[in-house]
Parts: sequence; C-alpha cells; structure tokens
Amino acid sequence: MPNKKSAIKRMRTNRKAQLRNRMTRSSMRTTVRRVDDAVEAGNLEEAVQALPMALSRVCKAAKKNLIHKNTAARKMSRLMREINRAQNSTTASAS
Repeated sequence: MPNKKSAIKRMRTNRKAQLRNRMTRSSMRTTVRRVDDAVEAGNLEEAVQALPMALSRVCKAAKKNLIHKNTAARKMSRLMREINRAQNSTTASAS
C-alpha cells in the first residue's frame, strides 16, 4: 500500500482506468465473436448486421491504445474478408 498522497491517488485512478479498459476490451471481443459465430452458423444477415458495431468497437479500442493500430486493422480486415467470403459462397451456390 502506498504511503504518499499522490501515490494513493495514482493507484485509485489506475484502478478506474483498468476497469474501463477491461470493459472496452471485453465488449470489443464480444462483438467480434458475435460476427464470427453468425458467419459460422450460416446466419449471414445477422453477421452483416453485427459487423458495423464490431468494426466500431475495434476502432475505439485502437484509439484508446488498448490494442495496437495494426492489430485493429488486421481484425477489421479479417472480419470483412470473412463476411465477403460468406456472401460470395451463398451467391455462388444460389446461381
């Protein structure tokens, strides 16, 4: 336990930031997982609907330095590629 007043305050603010970061990171992972699960289940409509929220959460996490910007770009690219592949495969099988 810190003794100095400034260190005590720093510990308090660090804890608040840690909780905020954890919440943001968790919500990002959840929305990305929703898109992945919907694509795997073949529910393309639900996946397309969940995609903008997932991309937004990934961008926000990168902006807050919770994840590196290249990691965010990679995640968004993979999500879009997954959606496009699923759309193309349903279009090809329908023809």
